[in-house]
Amino acid sequence: MPNGDGAVLSLSAAGTSLVLDVSGRVPSILHWGADIGPLEAATADALRTTAVPAVLNNSPDVARVMSVWPTELDGWSGTPAQEGNAAGTATTPRPELDSFVHDPAAAGGGAITLRFVDRVSALRGEQRFTMDRFGVLAVDLSVVRDVALSPVASPAPYTLGALRALVPLPERATELLDFTGKWCRERAPQRLPIGYGTHLRRARRGKPGHDSPYLLTAGTSGFGFGHGEVWGMHLAWSGESEYLVERLTEGAGPFAAVLGGGEALRSGEVMLADGERYDAPTAVFVWSGEGIDGLADRLHRRLRARPGHPRSPRPLVLNTWEAVYFDHDIERLTALVDRAAYVGVERVVLDDGWFHGRRGDHAGLGDWFVDRAIWPDGLHPFADLVHTRGMQFGLWFEPEMVSLDSALAREHPDWVLGPRQGLGAPARRQYVLDIARPDAYAVVLERVSSLIKEYAVDYVKWDHNRDLLEAVGRRDGGDRPAVRAQTLALYRMLDELRERHPGLEIESCSGGGGRVDLGILERTDRLWASDCNDPVERAQIERWTRLLVPPELIGSHLGAARAHTTSRTTDLSFRLVASLTAHAGIEMDLSGASPEELRTVTAWAELYRELRGVLHTGRVVNADLADEATALSGVVAQDGSRALYTWTRFDTSAAGQSGRVRLPGLDPKATYRVRVREELGAASRHQGADPEWVRAAVDGGIDLPGHVLATAGIPLPTLNPQQAMLLDLERLDLERLERLDLEGQP
Repeated sequence: MPNGDGAVLSLSAAGTSLVLDVSGRVPSILHWGADIGPLEAATADALRTTAVPAVLNNSPDVARVMSVWPTELDGWSGTPAQEGNAAGTATTPRPELDSFVHDPAAAGGGAITLRFVDRVSALRGEQRFTMDRFGVLAVDLSVVRDVALSPVASPAPYTLGALRALVPLPERATELLDFTGKWCRERAPQRLPIGYGTHLRRARRGKPGHDSPYLLTAGTSGFGFGHGEVWGMHLAWSGESEYLVERLTEGAGPFAAVLGGGEALRSGEVMLADGERYDAPTAVFVWSGEGIDGLADRLHRRLRARPGHPRSPRPLVLNTWEAVYFDHDIERLTALVDRAAYVGVERVVLDDGWFHGRRGDHAGLGDWFVDRAIWPDGLHPFADLVHTRGMQFGLWFEPEMVSLDSALAREHPDWVLGPRQGLGAPARRQYVLDIARPDAYAVVLERVSSLIKEYAVDYVKWDHNRDLLEAVGRRDGGDRPAVRAQTLALYRMLDELRERHPGLEIESCSGGGGRVDLGILERTDRLWASDCNDPVERAQIERWTRLLVPPELIGSHLGAARAHTTSRTTDLSFRLVASLTAHAGIEMDLSGASPEELRTVTAWAELYRELRGVLHTGRVVNADLADEATALSGVVAQDGSRALYTWTRFDTSAAGQSGRVRLPGLDPKATYRVRVREELGAASRHQGADPEWVRAAVDGGIDLPGHVLATAGIPLPTLNPQQAMLLDLERLDLERLERLDLEGQP
């Protein structure tokens, strides 16, 4: 077992540090948070010396340890890192450090790999801490069954109950933020103080769900978008999960609480025979000293650095769903495509309703053949029409689902995921297809792949419209829990499709925003944040979705004047501004739009093409406002040269005007030309006259110093409810400022 001096290891990047003590039986985290500076011997010794807490009354006679693999042997009475048994035995894991590898990266970050042996559980374990150059920490855990480790170990398979990544939190983390939600109201924030006990969020829907905790964040008192110290955790996994913050009265070693989580395994889902291995989903941890916008910036930089991250401009999309639903009439769709081309759409997606028997949502899923009764010549006329208009062609699929009223279900009833004793109730009139079965997997993969090839599909909208209930596979002589196997099969299928069809882009949809996670994002190019195109709801949903996902990966569509999901009616200008904040698209029926509306939508498309270079590469910022009826969200170019802000009012409030509002993310030392962009129509005001500066900003622009914009703040107009205003700021260089001054321009 490694021990002795020099056994303190660290990883540092982008102003954050992780420090581990590997001298004991099981390593422990000495520090995770703000960069602690060079790890000199004196610092390392001081961290180790101060890591030993008091021995409390009526407690174990040695100081409790909060290790990287916490167990009861350490005196830890909270949620353990590992749970399981071998035929009812081996329930007290005792991992011991066998070896470690410290591999810091020259550019910052790096990895620390810890290898363990556990002679009680007869498992070999591995834990890998990887810090990227943006300071994001990934924790990967795995175990391998090795009966030879112990002569008394039960030869029975080891039933793994949990394998969690847990990291400590300091005393000053006193509040937490996570999310709940429902269909069309995803990622609704909820805040509460960190009390004693366990705050546990468990997703048991076969996916993260519309009520996913999403990014569990702990922080200092009153933390906000732009201030406070915060620690966050996200599980990069598209199956079932658990997130927790836990505080015991005796603390966690020298710390106050723990943050972490892992896959929520069903009983009997993972049973490891000798030599078999389990790899836990990656747990992503992120720290910021600049509030939750700081967390978002680190996570966005991490995603944008991926080799497969979309680099080309994100095309303006038209999706046919809310325009035609299941009414796939070629003449009507042709008119829609013509209008799309006219306004500047760059990608058309044919949504649900094109395949065999799909005249409604009660039948057809699983029969991935073009319905010749509706499309006698196949999809070629439509796909060719889209391509000849210079647009990309996209197609909707829901490969993980099946309708009982389908040829597939009638021929292979055992392919439906559910117990042998009989299926439960349908959800959205459909069931789940067991794609973890090799035969079912092969059929679905070949059908989807052949259609992509036949119709030169550029883009797939991949949907998943129900929770998984009683998710057991009928094979191996019994009903076995299958969510994990289903999730891994999904990943394999997406990977194989992308390998077969280079350049294919895939959008992840799950009844809207029911499967938004970093696991699915490793294999897709866009997320549908919600089925709700009501801009009032959508603005809130997307604001919090951007906490994890950068704007270029979030679909944001223009809906009908009367929203199909809420029946709320909003102005066209508001709907257009609200859908400029991410990867823009259109869901409304353009064939019914007036000439004036088409001209406005065309101007919006031009504005989107102008702004997307900044929107899809810049840093996301949000103002901390006292009035919850308003929001100021923005994107600032990485070089600071340009910034775009959306000033939104959702409802009336007691205040007659905003007072000075600071624009986050700007350089106080710079000067900016500020414009109010009203090409899409002026926002309706709830006031007699605008603040003085707004008049100039509407009429060509006004130059204002960064100290005023970012430090003092500026009064913003009082808008009527359900209105939004777009502010466009350009930093002026010194040479231009001198020229303007000589010319006497304002």
